[in-house]
Amino acid sequence: MPSAETKPRTLYDKVFDDHIVNQQDDGTCLLYIDRHLVHEVTSPQAFEGLKNASRKVRRPDCTLVTVDHNIPTSSRKNFKNASDFIKETDSRLQCTTLEENVKDFGLTYFGMGDKRQGIVHVIGPEQGFTLPGTTVVCGDSHTSTHGAFGALAFGIGTSEVEHVLATQTLLTRRSKNMRIQVDGELAPGVTSKDVVLHIIGVIGTAGGTGAVIEFCGSVIRGLSMEARMSMCNMSIEGGARAGMIAPDDITFEYLKGRPLAPKYGSAEWNKAVKYWSSLKSDADAKYDVDVFLDGKDIIPTISWGTSPQDVVPITGVVPGPDDFEDENRKTSCKRALEYMGLTAGTPMKDITVDKVFIGSCTNSRIEDLRAAAKVVQGKKIAANIKRAMIVPGSGLVKEQAEAEGLDKIFTDAGFEWREAGCSMCLGMNPDILSPKERCASTSNRNFEGRQGAQGRTHLMSPAMAAAAAIVGKLADIREHIVSSPVTAKVQPQIELQPEVDSIETEDELERVLDLPADNEPHTNTSAGTSAGLPKFTVLKGTAAPLDRANVDTDAIIPKQFLKTIKRTGLGSAAFYELRYHPDGQENPDFILNQGIYRNSKILVVTGPNFGCGSSREHAPWALLDFGIKCIIAPSFADIFFNNTFKNGMLPVVVSDEAALKKIADEARAGRELEVDLVNQEIKDAQGNKIVAFDVDGFRKHCLTNGLDDIGLTLQMESKIRSFEAKRSLQTPWLDGSGYLRRGNRGATKIEAAPVPTTNRGDVKGEPLEW
Repeated sequence: MPSAETKPRTLYDKVFDDHIVNQQDDGTCLLYIDRHLVHEVTSPQAFEGLKNASRKVRRPDCTLVTVDHNIPTSSRKNFKNASDFIKETDSRLQCTTLEENVKDFGLTYFGMGDKRQGIVHVIGPEQGFTLPGTTVVCGDSHTSTHGAFGALAFGIGTSEVEHVLATQTLLTRRSKNMRIQVDGELAPGVTSKDVVLHIIGVIGTAGGTGAVIEFCGSVIRGLSMEARMSMCNMSIEGGARAGMIAPDDITFEYLKGRPLAPKYGSAEWNKAVKYWSSLKSDADAKYDVDVFLDGKDIIPTISWGTSPQDVVPITGVVPGPDDFEDENRKTSCKRALEYMGLTAGTPMKDITVDKVFIGSCTNSRIEDLRAAAKVVQGKKIAANIKRAMIVPGSGLVKEQAEAEGLDKIFTDAGFEWREAGCSMCLGMNPDILSPKERCASTSNRNFEGRQGAQGRTHLMSPAMAAAAAIVGKLADIREHIVSSPVTAKVQPQIELQPEVDSIETEDELERVLDLPADNEPHTNTSAGTSAGLPKFTVLKGTAAPLDRANVDTDAIIPKQFLKTIKRTGLGSAAFYELRYHPDGQENPDFILNQGIYRNSKILVVTGPNFGCGSSREHAPWALLDFGIKCIIAPSFADIFFNNTFKNGMLPVVVSDEAALKKIADEARAGRELEVDLVNQEIKDAQGNKIVAFDVDGFRKHCLTNGLDDIGLTLQMESKIRSFEAKRSLQTPWLDGSGYLRRGNRGATKIEAAPVPTTNRGDVKGEPLEW
């Protein structure tokens, strides 16, 4: 859908412009969403909202659903159904609730009995559901993964999941443009994971706040699609809204034969490639922020602390507080060393590891498994390694790895070979660390408790994690490089199998599709009703001071409390690991456990980047359920900032250090604050103005009037319909295809699509026939 705009534009500008349904005078845009991925953790409350308002899913053909976050990854040889297989009550309830919802709303679903099931950000690209130039959203911050295809892909909260399900649009504003250019060549042993960890170490976890990062340069162009996905996956850890890479021949080659991509060689494919080829930044396009790096300066990189910005080369040592000039970093370093059980000055290669995890939406694809297999082939894991796990990103990745014999390489070395799922990346399932266990992990976050309460995480590439398993300590992969390349650039392909006009049994239909008969692409336009939100005009109340920087969503609400299908009841778990000691007793030193602060309505945070981490809306739900309706801080992570408004909460940015100190002093003195949204002022208990603050006009209008976003959006039904009609004409491949589309025959059985034989690096074995 090329725009008529002629001024030089970035890749982000082009994709954003092509999806604007409506733009208000204040810059608020109604953006059309091409692809919506749904999983069990952030969707139940959204579906409940639809049912309560008598709304339907507008575009079932643009929605793909799976389970991944809290399912067990143990053997499914005896799997019959989720109800019997999942032992944890809360996890089982979330998964069975999702299954009920996909049936009720007519959505395509890859359940645990389907080998297409997998981590949501693995199966989208794998199936060709992710395409260049599209807008892609999911209730998961690592949706940024799909930006590797030149898609604008970002995580959203549950209120926005509901909004997309109901309207196929989102209300948003433009982000800044940020370019990170990496030129030169990477040395042997250096992978895309090392590159992105190095980048986050340079820019920090708030470096990309308010921006969409475009990764470019000769190093990026030389990466395979799977390596590019790893890069974009972790752009969120640099604070960015999304990460993008311009599509090219490597992208198009990857998409050939994918079930939900245009059929290769068809007129539709040729038209799509012509459009996709235009998706690159113009030569004179302007960026708000530029970062230039040289590939030769990057060596295998590893994290040492409790933030993705806490990284050093594997040849380095654990830093100490005095290595940082910023006071917030000094304080964070001190706390991180204590939590991680490390001493400043310790060589990274001297740190002993207890467990190894190779998986996650960052590094669980076939190339990742090949890279790890090349390191461990013919070796055994070290005696001190308690557990080493390989978790494929999807059932199809697992199947291909087994066809190549990778599973045997891993099991012979002492690794566990698991089923597809998020697994130990976030410890919402049975795969967790025990307190104070240290893990070499290929995941994306090393927050406190991320992989299990008091667990200690070191982030690294798959090859580095494999080397750590063999050595028993953090290790330099360059000392373990085999003669052949660590990663292959040839991509696995998936080919659509022929449709079958009938199904053998009802059970087969339930297992493979979980669909009602009618799933023809269409739009459902029932507006229903909305309860709206409480009006927010003036808030007076106790303010609690919190002297911390980079407070992440795992700290606000630990992942063990996310297994809920309701929005309420999370207040008792807010800041759980800060409010309570491991024995369950209250920590009297934490501010919200002290006197009047137990009833705080306002939280005053003195450090920057509050709410970094996940897109899940449970963090604002927990704060709101506790009683906090306003957070004052010098800066916020983008997604958290947006999620608070969706729940009738007000985040106030006070960047003036003197004003923020005065506000915090009032809070420490136990005096009430007044937040006047109407006049955009913060006042003391006597009504004296302390500081004025800015707030987006549209968001202010919604808060002060208690307006519901979905109800407002559905008033633009004619504009949405017009956009969809134009979209179907110009980019017909974006309407549902393959098993997303059903004819009048009703549901047709589509066999799971296998991955045919490809170049498998140096793994030995005869080609397999499919």
